[in-house]
Amino acid sequence: MGSFSIWHWLIVLVIVMLVFGTKKLRNIGQDLGGAVKGFKDGMKASEEPKEQIPQGTTSADKTVDVAAKDVHK
Repeated sequence: MGSFSIWHWLIVLVIVMLVFGTKKLRNIGQDLGGAVKGFKDGMKASEEPKEQIPQGTTSADKTVDVAAKDVHK
């Protein structure tokens, strides 16, 4: 009971293609590829550096107090 030979894998592949059909297998492959691409894009986005606040300033310098504005004239 060693590893399977190439003939075993070909027979399994033929049986899987008969059961599921080539169109469904192609759709599964496209869905899997799209999921992997989305995961990679998500990982790239999380690795991008965040906006750096220059030294000597605080995040309070960039905030806007919306309650102080008079919108009812």
